[in-house]
Amino acid sequence: MAWKVNGAWQQLTYGEVDERVEALASWLIQAGLQRGDRAVIFAQNSPQWSIADLAIMAAGGIPVPIYATDPPNQAAHVVRDSGARFAFAGGAEQYANLAEVRGEAGPIERTIVFDATVPLAGPGSYHLETLPRGADPSEVQERLAAASVDDVATIIYTSGTTGERKGVVLTHRNLWSQFEGVDAYFHVTEDDRSLCILPLSHAYERAWTFYILYKGAANYYLDDPKRAVEAMREVRPTCMVSVPRLYEKVYATFRHRLSEASPLKRAIAAWALGVGREFGYARARGEHVGPLRAASHALADRLVLGKIREVMGGPKNVLSAGGARLSPEIEEFFFSAGLLVCQGYGLTETSPMVTCNRPGDFRFGSVGKTIPGCEVKVAADGEILVRGTNVMRGYFGRERETREAFEGEWLRTGDIGEVDADGFLHITDRKKDLIITSGGKNVAPALVESVIGRDYYIDQVAAVGEGRNYLAALVVPHFEALEAWARERGLTYESLKALVRDARVVAFIAERIEQQQAVLARHEQVKRFALLSERFTQGGGEITPTLKNVRAAIAAKYAALINAMYSAEWGGGGAAPAG
Repeated sequence: MAWKVNGAWQQLTYGEVDERVEALASWLIQAGLQRGDRAVIFAQNSPQWSIADLAIMAAGGIPVPIYATDPPNQAAHVVRDSGARFAFAGGAEQYANLAEVRGEAGPIERTIVFDATVPLAGPGSYHLETLPRGADPSEVQERLAAASVDDVATIIYTSGTTGERKGVVLTHRNLWSQFEGVDAYFHVTEDDRSLCILPLSHAYERAWTFYILYKGAANYYLDDPKRAVEAMREVRPTCMVSVPRLYEKVYATFRHRLSEASPLKRAIAAWALGVGREFGYARARGEHVGPLRAASHALADRLVLGKIREVMGGPKNVLSAGGARLSPEIEEFFFSAGLLVCQGYGLTETSPMVTCNRPGDFRFGSVGKTIPGCEVKVAADGEILVRGTNVMRGYFGRERETREAFEGEWLRTGDIGEVDADGFLHITDRKKDLIITSGGKNVAPALVESVIGRDYYIDQVAAVGEGRNYLAALVVPHFEALEAWARERGLTYESLKALVRDARVVAFIAERIEQQQAVLARHEQVKRFALLSERFTQGGGEITPTLKNVRAAIAAKYAALINAMYSAEWGGGGAAPAG
């Protein structure tokens, strides 16, 4: 395990990790943790996060992650709903946010803080690094020996896009299904390095980290995902998982720089990507690569393709995307550069992986084929149903919601999609998110948002239009890029609010939107938009910790602005009315 301290990477060997896990598990048992007790982990990514995770399990407890960015009310909900008696807090912010559920006023009896500089308040709080060693480590071994593959391994709370967060109960067998799924198609060894970018509270990164530890590879923990590109160049990971936004930003930056390059450089880049694409497909089909094609590819690689790989930290054994839709255009871009992004699909309720593309058997635009031990079928209304060893036991303490989540033995995913003739699954959107226009057209907002959002100058998008005669959108610009664009043109403005109302800015973004959405059908295209001067945030309730739009919250918060976009008085484009 490795993590950055004061600008330098620190490391722990597997032997050192084992000692720390056993010592912490022994202390937890001595402190009163019983088999089946829940313990929350509320912290940024770090080796301490995983050590706490493994120690809770080793002691027979059940780890319950909380997103490090969760506000106090959401953190308190997870603590109370899970009935957690123990808590691990990363730093001062998380420790303070647990105040109302810590001590006499709440269920948490003991809190362990990772950051040794955080002042502790009252009894029952400890710093991780100064905990006394447990009295008898043999008790840990006894509890491990008594464990079963069908014991509850963890409870992971949903991100809350469609209502109150629910605790997904996953067993060790559920998690083991993920190891079998990756082992079937990918090769990871103790020589590999993984960069832990997504929050460990996310089922995707959590399961992947377990897999990396299982394979004996090195795991580099990143506490700030905004530093992902910088960290990739430093660590040069050979394998990693991420959400589409990382790939979209790298692609958008490349396209933006190319747009400002000379005609000769643009022509060379287009040629190189074409050569890389043809070379990649030939290799995937097992075709012989002759000397002429090999020479062309070597030149393309030296001029363009290798530089793209360097931005991503070099070659990869495994490069995966999940959690949202990734554009086929972006998939092909990385593929041409020698980086196969294996897009997959899953839910917290499925541990999380259901399907994935894999080397030698992939289809861009799809989320791949089912992993071993998992089945998928599509209901009459288009909803994707799943059954298999990866499917959750149920929602913690919620019998009714658990019953409603299943149709017989099949889990109802809430996603709409189809399986093509070759067995590749294609996702349309969330069943509840589909926009039905007044003309009866069904529109998948996630598709519209991903197409428009791949533009370099656009950061966030929320498409609206339920029951209306056309689509509109709330658009958050990439503020740094937009301000740089404004400075280059001598635009003066007093605030971001003034900048996004400038007619020249509105016209510029309108042009960018038109360019991007040209690939969409007419009924999927945004006819009007409003530029916002503030980002959607988790604290504001507009997005989840996994960066998904909370559509009901956005619709309520911006109701007046949305209605204005459908009024006759709307000024066109993004000319938002005052306020």
